[in-house]
Amino acid sequence: MAKSDLIVDLALLDLDNPIADIEDIRKLNPQRFEMEHLTGILYEDTERLVCAGYKDITEDEFWVRGHMPGMPIMPGVIQLEAVAQLSSYFTQRHDLLGAAMVGFGGLDEARFRGVVTPGDKLILLIELQKARRGRMIVAKFQGVVDGNLVVDGILRGIPIPIDSVKKHLASRQSQ
Repeated sequence: MAKSDLIVDLALLDLDNPIADIEDIRKLNPQRFEMEHLTGILYEDTERLVCAGYKDITEDEFWVRGHMPGMPIMPGVIQLEAVAQLSSYFTQRHDLLGAAMVGFGGLDEARFRGVVTPGDKLILLIELQKARRGRMIVAKFQGVVDGNLVVDGILRGIPIPIDSVKKHLASRQSQ
């Protein structure tokens, strides 16, 4: 894949000056502790429905010790979670779904093309292809390390029925 095929020209991204940091992300995304997989937001284009963010991969990630000992490789599912969190952030920031929370709704054409390891900065790029209010978002995504494509595909996001989930959890506690 040529660099011109990336959703966002990497030259537009100022890695030293994110437009949103972890505190800004936390205002819109509910994940905390070891499930936070975004470090910052680097770029937004609301006309093209494009967003770029990143995750600094550190030696302290919960998966480093066991995936794999002596050769820590970021699990693909965690890379996909990072992309989902970027998609959720952008969707919530611009109220594109009209939902209190966005959840993982599906995945198409995911391909892993390289490894991500501690010390890497995983640049995440999304481009919303559909935003059906109250129903679903569909986003093309790419992950890049050192200018090289490491993951890409199509992600779907859906509204999470928060009240139903809370009711379900409460019913389990009362049993």
